[in-house]
Amino acid sequence: MSHTPHELSEEFPDKVNEISNLKQTDAHFARLVDEYHAVNRDVHRAETNVEPTDDLHEAEMRKKRMVLKDEIWRMLSAAG
Repeated sequence: MSHTPHELSEEFPDKVNEISNLKQTDAHFARLVDEYHAVNRDVHRAETNVEPTDDLHEAEMRKKRMVLKDEIWRMLSAAG
């Protein structure tokens, strides 16, 4: 599979250490990160037609990714 855009390390390059630390110390944060990666992978597979889907489903996946990213950012901001 090709490079997947929107990886958290690219979205928050200055927070890579904080992401790693929170993943190890906060189970809720770790679950959010895992869920984000799964949804991000699904969006990428849909966008590249590896696993095509209809436009509505793709839009819903993107919205879910955005909600997860916002929550991850909120937790990163609160922690640092």
